[in-house]
Amino acid sequence: MSRAVLSIGSNMGDRLGYLRGVVDGFGDRVVAVSSVYSTPPWGGIDQDDYLNAVVLVDDPDLDCRDWLAEGQRMEQAAERVRVIRWGARTLDVDVVWCGTGTEPILSDDPVLTLPHPQARHRAFVLVPWLEVEPDAALPVDGAVRPVRELLAELAAEERDGVLRTELSLSGERGSAS
Repeated sequence: MSRAVLSIGSNMGDRLGYLRGVVDGFGDRVVAVSSVYSTPPWGGIDQDDYLNAVVLVDDPDLDCRDWLAEGQRMEQAAERVRVIRWGARTLDVDVVWCGTGTEPILSDDPVLTLPHPQARHRAFVLVPWLEVEPDAALPVDGAVRPVRELLAELAAEERDGVLRTELSLSGERGSAS
């Protein structure tokens, strides 16, 4: 019943391996995967840079909460520990957008707020999302806005910090620990 945009990131351990685990874990439900980007940490905590990507997934049998549950299961498998908000992590899987077709599902549920309330402020989400879905749009304050516009509104240093790497989440297997 749903399609989702998932933002994935890692800055501890086998960063690339954790991201590949997400893609492999969703298997044939994966519609598209962005390039891998290197990004500075967000939130003011001193830590290593992240590897980030966006994964588009689709499954007629899953709803938005199912995507969240699957992402949390993968985080647990990667031994994700939530100690410090915005702190270092082995794996982060966020449901950024969920909907049926191109129609977004809106939710103010504290367990799963949709769209992700901070997505519009994070170039590390918007840049890879635009790569795999150039016409992406995000509901913001009651209006649907093109993701391209939201990205253009961010500070240049926020956008410029999102650097495309040569790493891939499919095909050749390199290392980026």
